[in-house]
Amino acid sequence: MSDIELSYVADKVHVHRWPKDSPDWDENTIEELDKNINKNSQRKQITVGESTVKIQHVKFYSLKKVGVTVPLFKDECTMIFEAKFGELFAHVHITIKNENYLEIFNQLIDWRKKFFPDYK
Repeated sequence: MSDIELSYVADKVHVHRWPKDSPDWDENTIEELDKNINKNSQRKQITVGESTVKIQHVKFYSLKKVGVTVPLFKDECTMIFEAKFGELFAHVHITIKNENYLEIFNQLIDWRKKFFPDYK
């Protein structure tokens, strides 16, 4: 086991139910995510572990389809993945705008290669 932990501050995070045929989220879950993540314009603490991503106090696990990109013409890095939190399924978008966005991108790519070697 590895003791990897990457820590970033994200400018924008959006979490939504995915896949569409997964169980519906109850109103309390939606309200909590909107209040603390989706509709909260404050920067959010992101902690990337060996097989988890924590956004503020919400831990996502069973990560799948992890994508990391630098959008054209933007000085930012974006990570997108599917995961579970509790018994619910989600699709998560994390955007980090930072002068070191390429360094962050490379760290996330290295993390993905190490812990998710099947993703190309």
